[in-house]
Amino acid sequence: MATNNRRMSGKKGAQVGSGGQRRKGLEGKGPTPPAEMRKGHKKNRVANAKAKQAVRRPTPRGRGGRSSSELVVGRNPVVEALREGVPASTLYVQQFIDNDERVREALQLAAERGGINLMEAPRPELDRMTNGLNHQGLVLQVPPYEYAHPEDLAQAAYDDGEDPLIVALDGVTDPRNLGAVVRSVSAFGGHGVLVPERRAAGMTAGAWKTSAGTAARTPVARATNLTRALESYKKAGITVVGLAADGEAELGDLAALDGPVVIVVGSEGKGLSRLVGETCDHRVRIPMPGGAESLNAGVAAGIVLYEAARRRS
Repeated sequence: MATNNRRMSGKKGAQVGSGGQRRKGLEGKGPTPPAEMRKGHKKNRVANAKAKQAVRRPTPRGRGGRSSSELVVGRNPVVEALREGVPASTLYVQQFIDNDERVREALQLAAERGGINLMEAPRPELDRMTNGLNHQGLVLQVPPYEYAHPEDLAQAAYDDGEDPLIVALDGVTDPRNLGAVVRSVSAFGGHGVLVPERRAAGMTAGAWKTSAGTAARTPVARATNLTRALESYKKAGITVVGLAADGEAELGDLAALDGPVVIVVGSEGKGLSRLVGETCDHRVRIPMPGGAESLNAGVAAGIVLYEAARRRS
């Protein structure tokens, strides 16, 4: 009997205990997948390449773009930034740091605000992050600022049933001046600040501090080309007024402040650039009986905004 079994085992065909494997082998594998999913196919390689590019490419988070992240370095600057409500994503604390009053306050403020990651890092890592600056064991990371689009400033005003009141800065490079302008715009009911994308101050930690928290509710827009942005405002029926020491009219005589207006403020030293000055509908001067040659951007903007708010009230 054993001999008979050995003879039978050499025959072809399904055997006892095969579990129907032969039958399964005859079954189809389903429909052919599309070319994009077939490994080795040209369309599959193209699809994979596009997927990798999408992962590398940052997702746009605002029509006006956004700045790069920033580091606030040093114990006093970090504490001041946290006190003033400067947005922050991470507080880096050096390992084995001397726990003085400023370090304790920084940790307490970060914990009270919430949403700020606390990371302990060795000194060499903080040295690398700050390019060797004297960080004193504390480094605060400020996330990128999300700028509005120039059109958004006017649209927000119209949505509220108001005439736009906007301040544009031409050649202002000090972030503290930008922060002061943001603060004045907020105080006098303005609808935002417009800055050029290049060679101009941006919303850094210094600008946030000077704005005294008003930057959280007053949008700042960024234009690739300031002149073109102003021309777009003009086409939309908004009057563009430039401040200049040699302006043809005095501020008190300007009727345009009653309606939709963009106030353009130049740098303290050079004033308005040529193209921007030529784009303005009016060039006005602020009377200064004291004889000062010029005012900084924050002060000049505050004076004009006050006059506009007074007439609109």
